[in-house]
Amino acid sequence: LWRGRRWARWPAVIGMGWFLLIATTPLATWLTWPLENRFSRPATPPAQVDGVVVLGGAVDQAITHARGLPSLNGAAERMTEAVALAWRYPTARVVFTGGSPSPLGDAMTEAAVAARVFSDLGLPPGRVLLESEARNTHENATLSRIIAAPRPGETWLLITSASHMPRAMGVFRGAGWNEIIAWPVNYSTGVSHLSGYDMPFPARLGQAEWALREYIGLLAYWLMGRSPALFPAP
Repeated sequence: LWRGRRWARWPAVIGMGWFLLIATTPLATWLTWPLENRFSRPATPPAQVDGVVVLGGAVDQAITHARGLPSLNGAAERMTEAVALAWRYPTARVVFTGGSPSPLGDAMTEAAVAARVFSDLGLPPGRVLLESEARNTHENATLSRIIAAPRPGETWLLITSASHMPRAMGVFRGAGWNEIIAWPVNYSTGVSHLSGYDMPFPARLGQAEWALREYIGLLAYWLMGRSPALFPAP
């Protein structure tokens, strides 16, 4: 642009246009709605639940390690809902799956932080099975299935953020979790168009980025054969 190059104009217009759309329209909400509305909880909760799988992504290993106290991020409902379900279904097994997403490794795994969180919230250690090697959703599905060893006819619930649920359900089905039930949490959108203006611009920008990441992940996992459907459905 500084040198007056014509080829620089369209990338600049597209880039600035993206920020302008996020700032002036509910675009972030429009992008997120199809993801968060794809799966909903059963209208009637199951009478019997044999197990609950909780996906990592709600804990902050770095802050926990630095401060010595379990730290949760904006997806904390994954953890609190797991505890609520554990008390509602006293015989259900709770499986937490999450290692170190960073390729360089972290001082603590997500599972190590989760163990402290569940213990502090009153769950006895015997109620929780920890999987500490998974680095992505595909490994969450395959490694947790080895630990849980679900049997035919059992009822299992899958807890993750609502916007992540379509990709998670596709991957879990591809890994052999054929009868698992979606139990979404951590919604980031309301139900009206005006709710798209409730969040400040940086939050909406992050929401839109997360939605695009999920769409790219859905396409990538489908192309790699890790999910049987491009946009998994109930």
